[in-house]
Amino acid sequence: MKDVESNESIIILRGEYENAVYKQQELDEYKSNPFIEALPNIFNEDDVVDKFTLFPKISDEDRNRPTNIRYHIIKRAKNFIQPLPIHIILERRLSALIRRGYLGRNPIDKAFLERLKILNELRSEVANDKVVNERMSHIRSTADSLSVIGISGIGKTTAIERLLLMYPQVIKHEEYEGQYFSRTQIVWLKIDCPYDGSLATLCKSFFKAVDDLLGTRYLEKFGYANRITSTMMLHMTTLASMYGIGVLVIDEIQHLLNAKNDMEDMLNFFVTLSNTVGIPTVLIGTSKAQQLFKGNFRQARRAGSEGSIMWDRMLKNSEEWNFFLETLWDFQCLQEETKLTKEIKEAFYDECQGITAVAVNLYILVQERSLSQGKEKITVGIIRNTAKEDLYMIQPMIKALRNNNALEIMKYEDISINLDDIAINYKSDMELSGRVREAFKERKMSIELMRRSTSENLIFDLISMDLFRNLDHEEIKKVCNRVVNESSVNEEYSSLKLVALQKALEQEEKKKHNMTTTEKIETKNQGLIALYDKARKDKLHPYDVLKKNGYIKNPIEEFLKAK
Repeated sequence: MKDVESNESIIILRGEYENAVYKQQELDEYKSNPFIEALPNIFNEDDVVDKFTLFPKISDEDRNRPTNIRYHIIKRAKNFIQPLPIHIILERRLSALIRRGYLGRNPIDKAFLERLKILNELRSEVANDKVVNERMSHIRSTADSLSVIGISGIGKTTAIERLLLMYPQVIKHEEYEGQYFSRTQIVWLKIDCPYDGSLATLCKSFFKAVDDLLGTRYLEKFGYANRITSTMMLHMTTLASMYGIGVLVIDEIQHLLNAKNDMEDMLNFFVTLSNTVGIPTVLIGTSKAQQLFKGNFRQARRAGSEGSIMWDRMLKNSEEWNFFLETLWDFQCLQEETKLTKEIKEAFYDECQGITAVAVNLYILVQERSLSQGKEKITVGIIRNTAKEDLYMIQPMIKALRNNNALEIMKYEDISINLDDIAINYKSDMELSGRVREAFKERKMSIELMRRSTSENLIFDLISMDLFRNLDHEEIKKVCNRVVNESSVNEEYSSLKLVALQKALEQEEKKKHNMTTTEKIETKNQGLIALYDKARKDKLHPYDVLKKNGYIKNPIEEFLKAK
């Protein structure tokens, strides 16, 4: 992305927009701060598992559909998101990052207005980081930074986005504690680092993202072509402070390595943003991004003041991997269920090396290959052939990981991680893993119970309506179960009832039509016309056939009976 024009659409993550509802805070330091009080209550582990989990529904009926339909159903596994211990850790860090960042930016505190005043004054000057730091050195900052570094395809971006969406993105304040308080709060903003690492382009992307959220025209006002980058940075800083941005997430940070001159400036800018202006930042990048902080202690320290998460692939015998694979294995759309045997586990890990994105894609491709070969079962042979032929482009990387060949791994910077960093920063928390597993199982069980309860209520309601003459209880039950299984567990009951009623009425009409057609056929095959047709077909006189079937009586017998 070389530039961002005012009419150019950039892809940004969009969250909810809501009016402020202030909540009682459990911690004293979080009280009397409208930016913090308007946030959701601090999430516990069960909340994270509940909100983070996303798994598709594949029913027995789906598994018996035609092959061409099942090709599409198999793709549902792409939506699979499995909570793991690292997601709980990441949520805790993000939650603290946002709230602690607001401690020094209380919008009803004089220091908040003083910060805005200084930034507005600096905007009219061509100020650099040094000037900003000097002018704001007396203002306290409570913001921290977090860096998330991991190999490509491990799920960094998906995890951060899922966690961000647990919070509203924009909160509108109108009144606080009986006093007029008009302010727009942006809780989080996520943008991608430009591919060319340009700081000017990053600023323009920021303006465009704010414009898209709030309907403003900051890109047009501050981002025109001949703007000096340092001035745009100040405008960006001022807006971030004015709108109370809780956290600024910069993804694909490794793109800074493509920058010719801006790399140091951008890193210094991120440090200033959190250290001086008080805006928490989260930097996300592949393993290549580690090179950015080598040799610069200040940047490395600030980039990970809240801790750096080094996110490596899952280990073969780890609790996380077994948990992930067992859950993924539920999403089969083949008619013959394949058990997750030791041999299949071995082959599957061998071909994906614990990288989540590769694992999910391999699982989908394996099922597609099984269908294309007319087989309804996953085998070790199919797993091996699928990886060899369909994932051939990443085979050199997978092979390097499989053989643990450090020299080969270093060729592929997106998959190499400093093993010392992992040992220090990302130890497997077995206790946490166990709790997440149990929470997930309980969540799954509660969903099944909710679905069953909803289905039973629908069946009872539909039968009580007494609208169906041609559907028996079993047929109504099938309709209700199908509607519940195909819908989200959070769907309103009234909506489900409406859909179930519509489906049942369609089934009733269809069955009624079929019965009417059958009756017509039966009627056509009975009576005088049918006997006449039979007589002609058998080359008999119609009189004899009608007489034989009792439609014509014997005249002599009738005459003798007459009195």
